[in-house]
Amino acid sequence: MIENKKKPNPIDIHVGSRIRLRRTMLGMSQEKLGEALGITFQQIQKYEKGTNRVGASRLQNISSILNVPVSFFFEDAPGDNTSGASGMAEASSSNYVVDFLSSSEGLQLNRAFVKIADPKVRRKLVDLVKALAAEAEAE
Repeated sequence: MIENKKKPNPIDIHVGSRIRLRRTMLGMSQEKLGEALGITFQQIQKYEKGTNRVGASRLQNISSILNVPVSFFFEDAPGDNTSGASGMAEASSSNYVVDFLSSSEGLQLNRAFVKIADPKVRRKLVDLVKALAAEAEAE
């Protein structure tokens, strides 16, 4: 039982990764988020790694600063209500989004894409990317 205290809880790790995801999507540094909360960037690092648990009031403040509902941090969280293989499939499908947005190219693409106001242009861009991906698979 003592060993478990040294391992971060999977929910704390998930919430931390969602904080990091949203912070990086906004182009905000750990230092800026820490300043807004009145804490150090090292504390933000610990939250993002899941080493330290984020309290309810602090999570509410973070959600306000990052302009997302508190529920955002729990989306796709590991839980007891999924069973075996389907739970693993869901986890891996959400991981690719986190991996994509954690990459430099994914972050740049996301930031540029959300600046496109015209929905038709956005749709055509999605179609173009799908066509390029299909072309790459065919080779």
